[in-house]
Amino acid sequence: MKYKISSLLTAPILLIFVFVFLLWLADANIFESIVAFFKGAFGGRNFAYLLVTVSRAALITGMALAALIAFRAGLFNIGGEGQLVIGGLASAFVAISLPFGGAVGILLVILSGMTAAALWAVVSGAMKLWLGVPILVGSLLLNYPARYIASYFVNHPLRDVSSGMSQTHLIEKSLWLPLLPTTRLDIGFIFILLMFGLVLFYCYRTVGGYKAKMTGLSIDFANASGLQTKKITLKTLALSGSIAGLVGAIAVLGLHHRFTDGMLVQPLYAWTGIVAALMVSLIPWAILPAGFFFAAIHSGASGMERTADVPKEIAIIIQGLIILFVASKVPTAFEQDTGENK
Repeated sequence: MKYKISSLLTAPILLIFVFVFLLWLADANIFESIVAFFKGAFGGRNFAYLLVTVSRAALITGMALAALIAFRAGLFNIGGEGQLVIGGLASAFVAISLPFGGAVGILLVILSGMTAAALWAVVSGAMKLWLGVPILVGSLLLNYPARYIASYFVNHPLRDVSSGMSQTHLIEKSLWLPLLPTTRLDIGFIFILLMFGLVLFYCYRTVGGYKAKMTGLSIDFANASGLQTKKITLKTLALSGSIAGLVGAIAVLGLHHRFTDGMLVQPLYAWTGIVAALMVSLIPWAILPAGFFFAAIHSGASGMERTADVPKEIAIIIQGLIILFVASKVPTAFEQDTGENK
């Protein structure tokens, strides 16, 4: 346990030193920049910037949970972006088509997004099991048709022509996620917190979570033990995809209230979620602080640019360094995904 905690603290400590070094290279006032960073991430009038950080952290954490579920089972699913887009598109389509709203309508829209994304994720599993296409390759390639399908629908059948943009019509206000009192933060983060609790329960307290972990540790051992690894693969990918679909639905119902072309791709929620999951070595309970950490980096960098005139691209450099830090974990997952266990 002590080893795991120390390994989790290593990356943030190193990043702090790198952060200060980058500020020095930018010839910035280090103290002023750090104060601006923390204000941009956690301050603002009535803690407005903190609420922005929480909102972004919810989406990143959701995508990190989706990656965690698959990676723990040895399934290198990097198709979270496509699953996120399909879930968001399906949610927007159902929301526009529903003749009623309210809590029941919101629940139905969310379930629709989760179902669509789960089915999309299962496609990469089917390609692996029956066509021999590695999950790594299949899930990555499926990101592209997902983006193009969504782009087609928001530019043609579902487009709100009067808006002059590539986006769907605005959904009814009765389907918007409610805001917390006196704030502009919707309750989407509560759904993510609930999902976080369910994932912890699944990983630590269920037979299905144990079987998935055993499959991830060694698929040969799992097969020899009589586990139905094909069934586990499909179920795990469906669960991973459904979480990504939940994130897409929350973004549609809470943040944008419509689906706009590229709105779930450009912020890099899916890829940041993957890096967050790998950074904490796929430890389930550490996913929540990891998601908040990445969201704070983004919000804090924007605050530095506003107040201290420090380029917010520093945040991109920090994320790039984190990717290099976790890159050593990728080959192991890839070898298992392609069946090259030793």
